[in-house]
Amino acid sequence: MRIIGGRAGGLILKVPKGLAVRPTPDLVKQAVFNSLGDRVVDAEVLELFAGTGALSLECVSRGARLAVCVERSARHASFLRENWRRAGFPPETLELRIQDVFAALEPLVMSGRSFDLILADPPYGPKNLQTRSESAAQRLLDDPWLPRLLRPGGRFILGHARRDRLELTPAWREVKVLRHGDSVMRFLEACLPGWP
Repeated sequence: MRIIGGRAGGLILKVPKGLAVRPTPDLVKQAVFNSLGDRVVDAEVLELFAGTGALSLECVSRGARLAVCVERSARHASFLRENWRRAGFPPETLELRIQDVFAALEPLVMSGRSFDLILADPPYGPKNLQTRSESAAQRLLDDPWLPRLLRPGGRFILGHARRDRLELTPAWREVKVLRHGDSVMRFLEACLPGWP
C-alpha cells in the first residue's frame, strides 16, 4: 500500500500485520481521487475509521490543508503517526483523535467543526439481502450528527462491500458511485434544511 499521488507519491505506507486493518486498495484510491480532482486542494478533511491514515495521507499529499483522523485503536494510530512523519508532512496538518467514531461526531459538531471532505472506509459488514444493514457504513448514514459536519458543497465518500446493501436516509443525496471488485465507494452530499 502506498501514497499514489501528490508530493509524497510513491511512499510505501507501514501497516500492522494481520487482518485487523483492511486498507483501501490503491486502484480504488486512484479512482476516488481522480473523481475528487481539485476538491482536495486546501480542503479540511475528516477521516473516520482512519486505520493507518491512507486516505488522509493521500489528501494531504495532494494539497489538503488539514486532516482530522478518528481511529479507535491506539496501535493503528501509532502507524498513522509514523506514516505522517515518514511522508514529511508538517505535524500541524494532522489532528489525531483516538476514540470511537460514533462517540467523536457529536463533540465535533458541538465544537463548531466542519469539513470540506469526509472520508470513511469502515470494516465491511455482512451480506444482507433480506434485512436492513447493521454495518458501520449504514450506522454512519443513520447518524444525525455526521451531515452537520459536512460544509455546503462538500462531499462524504463512504466505502462499503458490494454485498452490504445500504439504505440512504433523507440527510444524504448520492452524487456518484464507484465500484471495483467487492468495493463500492459512494460520493454523497448532505441535504440539511436551509441548504440548496
